Amino acid sequence: MRPSLLAALAAAASKREADGLYRRLRTVDAGDGRHATVDGRRYLVFGSNDYLGLAHHPDVVAALGRAVQAGSGAAHLVNGHTREHSALEEALAAWTGREKSLLFSTGMMANAGLMQVLLGSVAGSISIQDRLNHASLIDGARAAGAELRRYPHGDADGAARQLALRPGHAALVSTDGVFSMDGDIAPLATLAGICRREGALLHVDDAHGLGVIGQQGAGSVVAANLGMADVPVLMGTLGKALGTSGAFVAGSSSLVEGLVQFARSYIYTTAMPPALAAASRVAVGLAQAADDRRARLASLVARFRAGAGQLGLALLPSSTPIQPLILGEAGIACAVAAALAAEGILATAIRPPTVPVGKARLRLTFSALHEPSDIDRLLEALDRAVPETVRDRAVQ
Repeated sequence: MRPSLLAALAAAASKREADGLYRRLRTVDAGDGRHATVDGRRYLVFGSNDYLGLAHHPDVVAALGRAVQAGSGAAHLVNGHTREHSALEEALAAWTGREKSLLFSTGMMANAGLMQVLLGSVAGSISIQDRLNHASLIDGARAAGAELRRYPHGDADGAARQLALRPGHAALVSTDGVFSMDGDIAPLATLAGICRREGALLHVDDAHGLGVIGQQGAGSVVAANLGMADVPVLMGTLGKALGTSGAFVAGSSSLVEGLVQFARSYIYTTAMPPALAAASRVAVGLAQAADDRRARLASLVARFRAGAGQLGLALLPSSTPIQPLILGEAGIACAVAAALAAEGILATAIRPPTVPVGKARLRLTFSALHEPSDIDRLLEALDRAVPETVRDRAVQ
């Protein structure tokens, strides 16, 4: 008798629930960038990736409403690629200092497509990755059938050692620009130098850096004083600091044209709605000019880190809007999140397998829409909720 696939899935889900790692959806009824209503209760939110507060910006919302076509109706290569898509691609390429960019529906699809094309173009290609890379990078390499080799987090020398083990193989070195769970920034300048020396291609996923750091918010690559020659492959998303949805790959004309020809996740999917492309283009312009919002965001982060240090809360070394509070065990993280929720504060407990065992945390994120008083309220609630046993009197 064959094993039942559905029964095996149900058993795995039951085990996850028994282990205290079960994930549950929450339906948000309304929000304003700082607050959200869930099940009829209003919460102060510290879990959104809308870092610049553009999801609710009136110009972005108006652009969405002005669009004359809701859905694209087809894949890009059929008849779904509208003038709005082209205009957004041009704006993204100019912002990031690239020759061209190409839109994808999600970051997962963008990384999957570009890694399938690049790693599949030469037999025996290897994928060298930071151990804490986003799942889309790990899955992209595996789906491409490449040999995946991972180096310790943030260890550029570790990347060099992995490259040295496979000297005759084509290599793609992939890293987050800003790491989504730890909030720190990759050593991009060092990695770029190693890739030049070793003849490897450097690929940066800047989902959480774009809009937040670098001149005009152009991201972690620009913040590291690097350009397209240093980082030939750049992926960014529209659903974080830009406040909309979707993703893009930017680079040389030959890279983008190659993706158009061969990237299955681009070819075989419906293009994003033109209305969303129009709203995203407005968001790009706002993000470029948002130095005041970036300065406010940095001030809020500094306020939180100073207060957390006084309380002995164990933060990771991050200067970005992602501020992880390490609590250790999944049960403790869930209990602290529940205590905050009881006080009207929504913060997400992140548990294995998303983060390593023993590194469960609250992933606290900040928006330029937050007020200093919101930070103080959060700190006061954390002081009541976090057990003394998991505090570290020196911020790491």
